[in-house]
Amino acid sequence: MEAKSLVVLGGGESGTGTAVLAKQKGYEVFLSDVGEIKPQYKKVLSHHGIKWEEGQHSVDRILACDEVVKSPGIPESVSLIQELKKQGIPYCDEVEFASRFTSGKIIAITGSNGKTTTTMLTYQMLSKAGLDVAVAGNVGYSFAGQLAERDRAYWVLELSSFQLDGIRDFRPDIAILLNITPDHMDRYGYDFQNYIDSKMRIAMNQTEHDSLIYWLDDPVIEKEIQKKLPQARLYTFADKAEKSSNWLGARIENEEIIIQTINNKLTMSIHNLALKGKHNLYNSMASGVAGRVLELRKDIVRDSLTHFENIEHRLEFVAKVAGITFINDSKATNVNSTWYALESMDKPVIWIAGGVDKGNDYADLLPLIEGRVKALICLGTDNQKLHDAFGDSIEMIVDADSASEAVRLGYELGLKGDVVLLSPACASFDLFDSYEDRGQQFKSAVKRL
Repeated sequence: MEAKSLVVLGGGESGTGTAVLAKQKGYEVFLSDVGEIKPQYKKVLSHHGIKWEEGQHSVDRILACDEVVKSPGIPESVSLIQELKKQGIPYCDEVEFASRFTSGKIIAITGSNGKTTTTMLTYQMLSKAGLDVAVAGNVGYSFAGQLAERDRAYWVLELSSFQLDGIRDFRPDIAILLNITPDHMDRYGYDFQNYIDSKMRIAMNQTEHDSLIYWLDDPVIEKEIQKKLPQARLYTFADKAEKSSNWLGARIENEEIIIQTINNKLTMSIHNLALKGKHNLYNSMASGVAGRVLELRKDIVRDSLTHFENIEHRLEFVAKVAGITFINDSKATNVNSTWYALESMDKPVIWIAGGVDKGNDYADLLPLIEGRVKALICLGTDNQKLHDAFGDSIEMIVDADSASEAVRLGYELGLKGDVVLLSPACASFDLFDSYEDRGQQFKSAVKRL
């Protein structure tokens, strides 16, 4: 029997991992990237004997295949994907493809904000419990690439809306939906409902044997739950939750977190949580509920939430120089993430923001600016929108076209006791390879002061 032919579109982490897994599973694989493939991925592809091209898409070759797996970064609106649809050639994304080949339980986490922290909290909790677990998806290495090395009993996956757009039959055993606020509006036709629908896809294939954990206080999610009526068993987390006899999830009572699962209850003081701030309280609650749904021991859950260290590029302390504190929040690529960062500051802030605007509405940040932000450093190739949004609210606004210049300006404008906060509210691709690259360049520049 002839091997099925599979084309992978995109030669980054996701595409390369998919190509390796597909080759291992007996597919005849060809990878195509209209851009340039990074050397480390070329090396992996060549090592596995996978044919590839860069700088173009050989359309005839692609349209002659049995199936296509595309990078999550490629929207369905591009002409090549439309042609696949027209010709009836099946296509999906990496997470969908990889999920066919695992027998492990999947804990999938999404949300406009907090998903990386919650993913790492959950992963470390399962690791501490001694389970065979890996973390993948929108954080670290690709799901497909790690699965090609070996399957795991548990997979903790961070999923962006782009990744959820490409699922068809993907069904997580536990889904966590943290929040939904406007993001990536440029991808979703500047229609918030399109983005909401993308996030809600995480639960669309779940059955009554699965669990959906969501934030009860998010009006967008609550409305969608009422509309879509998911089949999964529902767990909520909130400051306060109804104490009905069938309520399941996490709530706050007398400064304690109460996690209620079927016939079982865990309590711990909110003051013992490793991560501070309201948003991290919710992340901890969501992760704790997942741990208890998996029936991890109570002491493991408590210990994990008590001793977790925050992830790189998320409100990460870098250094204190001449009394000025530098904080790297490069992972804040949308307005809501930056809102949380500014809200957590209790000292005068010199704020570094900017990059590729994704259809941002900065109005929500204005109440946090007054009395808190003394200067704004715009780090991007086109900073006009930031100037227009904050020109009447922030006395000092300057432009920078590199991380080192932004850090130097922050240092010059700062006084002892101030905070220089990199929290861009934008994507990084105008000046940097990724938010990680932006954060690393920021940290390197601080260390050179």
